Amino acid sequence: MMKLRDLIAPAALGVAILVVWEVACRTIPISPILLPAPTVIAQRFASEIPTLSLDFFMTVIQAVLPGWLIGCGAGVLVALLCDRFDFLKRGLLPVGNFFSVLPLVGVAPIMVMWFGVGVAPNIAVVVIMTFFPMLINALAGLEASSHLERDLMRSYGATWGQALTRLRLPAAMPFIFNALKINSTLAMIGAIVAEFFGTRIAGMGFRIQTGSGSQSLDLVWAEIAVAAVTGSLFYAVLVVIERRTTFWHPSYRT
Repeated sequence: MMKLRDLIAPAALGVAILVVWEVACRTIPISPILLPAPTVIAQRFASEIPTLSLDFFMTVIQAVLPGWLIGCGAGVLVALLCDRFDFLKRGLLPVGNFFSVLPLVGVAPIMVMWFGVGVAPNIAVVVIMTFFPMLINALAGLEASSHLERDLMRSYGATWGQALTRLRLPAAMPFIFNALKINSTLAMIGAIVAEFFGTRIAGMGFRIQTGSGSQSLDLVWAEIAVAAVTGSLFYAVLVVIERRTTFWHPSYRT
């Protein structure tokens, strides 16, 4: 029942926003070019399902998921190397802070010049967007176990690998899942923005850009709806997996 009550409030708020939006568009003289009504967006959504499906496949399946997996996986592996070799940590963390503030609109055109037209530059942008958040969170998670716990492992004669797999990596899982959830949204943003720079002739970013140029705002909003629902479901799946994996964490205790 608690879970049902938790869903009722955001669902009711979402419905209320859509109703107010629809009423405002029909009672106030708002140009549909500036803000189409939800019913108009829904009609365009229904008529453009083949196009939206193609864009979903090109952006999410071909760019977001591979880039997210590569970026997050590489971030965890490099974090383990940094934990094992301290000089890598001292060298990579400043680089990570530098890359975390790079503007996405500046990185995407460079990736297009490096990798050419196609899906490769989009994946590269997603990897850059997701690698360093995972690296920083994984390193913080590996340091989450207390000194007493690590001293106890050493008193038992545990090797670095044994202490890692039995203590430090489990303790780091909440941090890793936090990075996975953050990167689920960053990956969507990165892939969509990368498509603004002419990397392909299909995809959510390409359609949003061309739809804005042709004043097809109902199609743009339909693409935004697909991206929002996809990102929300992606995030929700990770939350469910996190609860199953880190059920022992104090934040999940009632």
